[in-house]
Amino acid sequence: MGCLIERRKLLVGKPLGAYNRRRYGSPERGFFLFLGAIQGRMFPVIKKETTMIIVLKPNTSEQAEKDLIGHLKSLGFDVHISHGVDHTILGLVGDTSQMKPESLTVHPVVDKVVRVQAPYKRASRAFHPADSIMQVGEGQAGVIPAAIGDGSVAIIAGPCSIESEEQLVGIAQAVKASGARFLRGGAFKPRTSPYSFQGLGSQGIELLLAAKKETGLPVVTELMSITQLELFNEVDVIQIGARNMQNFDLLKELGGCDKTILLKRGLASTVKELLMSAEYIMAAGNDKVVLCERGIRTFDPYTRNTLDLSVVPYLKKESHLPIVVDPSHACGMSWMVPTLATAALAVGADGIMVEVHNCPECALCDGEQSLTPAQFDELMQKLRKYAAVEGRSI
Repeated sequence: MGCLIERRKLLVGKPLGAYNRRRYGSPERGFFLFLGAIQGRMFPVIKKETTMIIVLKPNTSEQAEKDLIGHLKSLGFDVHISHGVDHTILGLVGDTSQMKPESLTVHPVVDKVVRVQAPYKRASRAFHPADSIMQVGEGQAGVIPAAIGDGSVAIIAGPCSIESEEQLVGIAQAVKASGARFLRGGAFKPRTSPYSFQGLGSQGIELLLAAKKETGLPVVTELMSITQLELFNEVDVIQIGARNMQNFDLLKELGGCDKTILLKRGLASTVKELLMSAEYIMAAGNDKVVLCERGIRTFDPYTRNTLDLSVVPYLKKESHLPIVVDPSHACGMSWMVPTLATAALAVGADGIMVEVHNCPECALCDGEQSLTPAQFDELMQKLRKYAAVEGRSI
């Protein structure tokens, strides 16, 4: 702001002040015209895209619905269709700012039209009222199908880092026996220090797929770069870590990927920013997004991060996307993980992701927050009891 004030002094002072007075009528008007010009260059105006939601009348015929959708597409809109029990909802994506709702309510099959101003559209509950369910592993030989968001509690478990085939397969067999539905394991590790263990890379992916074949568990692992994407062809769920939550080029690339994406909340990101990152993936064509709360950075360092459990019911209200909680990264202390995992279930999380290692004290990464297989089994027994109280299963 200081530089703009100095610029204003130059523009309204002599000799520029006199020039502005002659050309624009006053020094101040000349300054503000100049300011508007540089704002157009420095801060380009972003066209605000609004969305309309069209609720169709009950018992609308399939042909009438198709005719309306065809008409809307002819006007240049993308149409998102959500079939509910009683109503079908059409979400229009595009610049609807000049369209009057009345021009649509006159259509005989339209019940009502609602304009949505939220910056996230496909991720919005208003846009898609029914809960989204992510089906994983269906149609794969030897893989046990699993779901996230179907009312059960999906448990994702495994080591922070893949270290060896013996280590990974042993942990995979143990967590499967305890009831985990997904196997997690890091092959590419984003570390704060360049001297820390960075993961086994492509070899780690091969070991993860070997464990998948051995146990039948769908696998979850982190993608760090677009250049690694071809290695993930047989990975079931691609995790986008906190540091890449706003890697927009990567998110757009995943929009063309027919895989479930587990999107972790950034280190200090707002809920709106998390949903906008999900929107990037969905706007590019992939609606298979699962949100993940893994703790955010706050002023108090008594835990590794601060687990924001209030985000779970809020996202349940605001979005239709499933939400998973990662208590391991949130607290950074293994003794606290069971309590936070139980709390996550209580607030309605669709899934819980827990780090498990057969020898935490020897782990190459995050051993201090990893449960042993025995501790994980004990946690699972506890979670089943709590889930039963809530009328849910694991």
